[in-house]
Amino acid sequence: MNAIEGLMWLMGGVLVGMAGIFIYFQRKVSTVIQEKTLYQERASRLPEVSALLLKREEELRLLGERNAELRTALHRTEKESKEKLTLLENIQTQWEDKFKTISSEALSLTNKSFLELANATLEKFQEVAQNDLSHRQQAISDLVKPVTASLHTVDQKIIELEKSRMSAYAVLKHQVNELLVSQKQLKSETSNLVNALKAPSVRGRWGEMQLRRVVEMAGMLNYCDFEEQVSSSESDGRLRPDLIINLPGEKKIIVDAKAPLSAYLEALEAKDEDVRLEKLKDHARQVRNHIRALSKRSYHEQFQPAPEFVVLFLPGETFFSAALEQDPSLIEAGVEDRIILATPTTLIALLRAVAYGWRHEHLADNAKEISELGRELHKRLSDMADHFSRLGRQLGGAVQSYNSAMGSLEHRVLSSARRFKELGSVSEAAEIVLLDPLDQTPRELQAPELKKVG
Repeated sequence: MNAIEGLMWLMGGVLVGMAGIFIYFQRKVSTVIQEKTLYQERASRLPEVSALLLKREEELRLLGERNAELRTALHRTEKESKEKLTLLENIQTQWEDKFKTISSEALSLTNKSFLELANATLEKFQEVAQNDLSHRQQAISDLVKPVTASLHTVDQKIIELEKSRMSAYAVLKHQVNELLVSQKQLKSETSNLVNALKAPSVRGRWGEMQLRRVVEMAGMLNYCDFEEQVSSSESDGRLRPDLIINLPGEKKIIVDAKAPLSAYLEALEAKDEDVRLEKLKDHARQVRNHIRALSKRSYHEQFQPAPEFVVLFLPGETFFSAALEQDPSLIEAGVEDRIILATPTTLIALLRAVAYGWRHEHLADNAKEISELGRELHKRLSDMADHFSRLGRQLGGAVQSYNSAMGSLEHRVLSSARRFKELGSVSEAAEIVLLDPLDQTPRELQAPELKKVG
């Protein structure tokens, strides 16, 4: 009885230990979930580690699934333990009944025989119970060991994640500081540029530089004529263009880079929003007035043939967008007056299109030259074929003369010369070699292209 009660207490201790393990895992998982939430909040501020956090979330999800499996195993173990306890109680009842039966049937037996039988039975039962307990402990250890390893791995990953977060935060802080420094430098340089562009001469020179850069980027330097240091007007009142784009067919496109920018620069320096808006409207009006002024100039009379259209070049995208925002009909107004507004981007596209036209022009010229060379080559091949034909006829005549000479040599000369050998007047080693006639004739030209026409 004491052994059975000890076994029951042992099973109860196992159940309590398993419950403690369950509580420990539950708290550990709760702690991991809380840490996960904390790191998710941190990750929202650090996009660079979001992918790593997603991976950790997947590991935590797998750990949760593993925990659910452990809970199921724990419930199953508790159920099996209860069944074992019930079985032990049944066994105890059965043994009590057996003991009562044995005591009633074995009154004749000695106390020693009864004790030996009881001890043997109890030892066997204790051995079975001990083996079963060892197997249960091993099974619980096998279940707990992967969870412990997984928790250790999660702790290590969390430590690595914290290190990565700190490193990423340091890098982000450094980049933000560099961005602030760059922004300050850009603001200072922008201010210097605005101050420099206030001078008309500097503004004009800057526009010319931007125009030349655009032409260089488009690869059109060979087809564009620049007018450096442009004066305000010529003696007859006509303004010279800043750039002439040469088109195939001796046509031209005129580019004027003297766009008004003073109102826009004043808008950049304005502190009040209303003042800035008014200056931007002035900028749009200045651009429209400049379009009208260009349409009245004599560019179409100054160049022959007359240019297709005149391009008003604005040396920056912002100059164009600011004017168009205040006056959306600027493009239509320019088209009506044959004035095209262009920024560096659109002018590059225009120049690329012109370059494409020049490539086609060169291809056409090359095709024409190739055609002329082909005709000349065909004529020369025909002449060469005629020379080869005459050479073949002459070679045929030479072969015929050779065969005639060889026949005459064989029948008229060598027949007499062999008589010297018969008469013994020459040595045996002096043998006259017989010559074979030539039966090959030059091949005639068969290709119709190589036959002389006419």
